[in-house]
Amino acid sequence: MSTPDGLPVLRTLGELAKLVKRSPDLYVRWSRGPEADRALNESRDALTGVRMSGLSANPLAVEPWWEARPIDLWVARRLYDYSHLPREKGKGVRPWVLRGREEGRGPDNEPLVRDVEPVGWIDEQVIEDAEAAVVGQDGRWGPMRRDGG
Repeated sequence: MSTPDGLPVLRTLGELAKLVKRSPDLYVRWSRGPEADRALNESRDALTGVRMSGLSANPLAVEPWWEARPIDLWVARRLYDYSHLPREKGKGVRPWVLRGREEGRGPDNEPLVRDVEPVGWIDEQVIEDAEAAVVGQDGRWGPMRRDGG
């Protein structure tokens, strides 16, 4: 199933994990979507307002140190780390998957991506499943926060 913008919707962690396994050059971006970002073509540093050399995104590629652990859990962790962004950035912000060319790094060491090719939206259920997968692990994880709370 796809959305009015023609992008497919990734509905399960497993579906996203299979995509990451087949195509490790993917990123996740939390924004109002590809069309809104196409007009921007770059992100701004939230602290200083400085324009950056691409759209900030987070890589989904599995790191070698993850070894043979489940890719579903890797993907869950990558999503959970930034799951606070829709609450902080406002209405319409949601995650979507893209391919692109890494142009540099932002102030949080996140990749800045150019030549963006949208791949698909990530359904809200995937975020809920990611949270459940992370909460079910031993250890203290939590989404990354910048406000100290």
